[in-house]
Amino acid sequence: MKNNPLGNTGLYVSELTLGAMTFADESSEFAKMIGGTGQKLATRMVDLSLEAGINIIDTANVYAFGESEIMLGKALGERRKDVLIATKFYHPFGTGPNDLGGSRLAIVREFSDLK
Repeated sequence: MKNNPLGNTGLYVSELTLGAMTFADESSEFAKMIGGTGQKLATRMVDLSLEAGINIIDTANVYAFGESEIMLGKALGERRKDVLIATKFYHPFGTGPNDLGGSRLAIVREFSDLK
């Protein structure tokens, strides 16, 4: 797998990225709309991607209402240190005026909710 510099960050990322949008329980409401892999297939997809040299995975807090990120974490396990996670966090998970966006508060709240 060819790697390229990520701007001027000093990081190198694979030319291909694994997208985790469908990492969801197969019977969930999200899966009915988009599709759901289930944990076993999500883990297999991550395994194959890492074996192929992919080192960047895309997800978002809105994918399966956070389940995608949880499943990704389980699939990666100790290998998390070897992978860059590209995530989006804009979408709201509450009704308050500060429950969305790219503010420091919104970002910290999203990370603090990780299990």
